[in-house]
Amino acid sequence: MAKRAVITGITGQDGSYLAELLLEKGYEVTGVVRRSSSPNLWRIEHLLDRIKLRPADLVDQLSLMRIVSSPKPPGP
Repeated sequence: MAKRAVITGITGQDGSYLAELLLEKGYEVTGVVRRSSSPNLWRIEHLLDRIKLRPADLVDQLSLMRIVSSPKPPGP
């Protein structure tokens, strides 16, 4: 069974580096991104084919519960 990680702030500097590290270690990575009219994905463009992105808001408890409660976070 593969290890899974959910990263909030994956589009930021630290989140993008963490995603790279976890992918190298064999993790399945799901990134939480804010719903936005203009996506800011330039830091993770090279990872988009290896990660899943899920829209959520850290102040919206239900949106986070949907991501972490499923046995395997669904893809985009």
